[in-house]
Amino acid sequence: MSDQSNRKQSIVTRVAQALHFVEAETGAVVPAIQPAATYARDENYEVRKPYWYRRDGSQTTAHAEAIIAELENGAESLLFSSGMSACTAVIEHLPTGAHVVVPKVMYHGVLQQIQNYEKNKRITVSHYTAGNLGELASAVRAGETQLVWVETPNNPNWEVTDIAAAAEIAHEVGAKLIADCTATPPSMTRALELGADISFHSATKYLNGHSDITAGVLSVKETGQFWDDIAMVRKLQGTVLHSQDAWLLIRGMRTLFLRVERSCKNAMAIAMHFEGHPHIEAVLYPGLASDPGHEVAKRQTGGQFGGMMSIIIKGTEQTAIDVTRFCELFYPATSLGGVESLVEHRKTVSGEGFPVHPRLLRLSIGIEEADDLIYDLEQALARACG
Repeated sequence: MSDQSNRKQSIVTRVAQALHFVEAETGAVVPAIQPAATYARDENYEVRKPYWYRRDGSQTTAHAEAIIAELENGAESLLFSSGMSACTAVIEHLPTGAHVVVPKVMYHGVLQQIQNYEKNKRITVSHYTAGNLGELASAVRAGETQLVWVETPNNPNWEVTDIAAAAEIAHEVGAKLIADCTATPPSMTRALELGADISFHSATKYLNGHSDITAGVLSVKETGQFWDDIAMVRKLQGTVLHSQDAWLLIRGMRTLFLRVERSCKNAMAIAMHFEGHPHIEAVLYPGLASDPGHEVAKRQTGGQFGGMMSIIIKGTEQTAIDVTRFCELFYPATSLGGVESLVEHRKTVSGEGFPVHPRLLRLSIGIEEADDLIYDLEQALARACG
């Protein structure tokens, strides 16, 4: 028998076993939920763990963070009660007047938060077109820019930004790069390995995968004062992910690789079927060879491309809304990354001030049978457009 003692286990195995968890006292292979809000110190009045009150974290939350840090190949991860609270902590830690560079179109909640901080003169902001490295390079300022924000693929048009190239641009002017790769979880894209300083995910989405929690997570390759500052923002605002949700997140991550593989396979089948469809003006999906970001996406995702796409319906805005109304399998709901497939009219959800095509439908492709999903969209299109 060969010696396996020095063999490194794959990340797939490590995550499936929640880092080979075994409860010492009972032998349980599923971690328990630690719900305590406060913790007694030891006989020397020393804290027993790095947390002593719920705002610092918990054993369950720390376990989930350890799994994500390993997924990201990072030094540490911090879990927050929502993706927005994680993003806000990053913005909040910046000094007053800091220059930040962000895409013109990105997740509408984060964009609105950045606009609020700019309106209140907390930060100054420059914008670039997602995926356009030339515009990004022109937007940064040597010695002034402190943070460059990349969302890739970019919600809801799914433009692809080269993370490695963006990192070079940011670092050249002394800025840090944060990469939001929510649509391509770390089973596909490891932003830290591509040069990002901070990797962000809305853990509500693919990491959890079951649409039953909200959570956000930041991960870093190297810690430092900026990381301590972000952790302090989380502590003072009380936005640490609580134990029950952390436990559900651990549960969800154990099937991450299987779920993502199926979603990607389904999305590719659906995108290829509807490309050139008589009732569809465009299919926006980086997995299509015709997509301008295809080659970069292929390199950054290992050829999986993700389960998110958008379609632009021919006709009127009401026609697009009607497609969502007539779907019988796709849920007309907001969010993404769950096992169930969702469709939403993005303009309705994002609001009038957000720059999105009025006939764009965003699809989150789940793990159902692809043929069933294709049939559902076909019948909805026929009813709405026929």
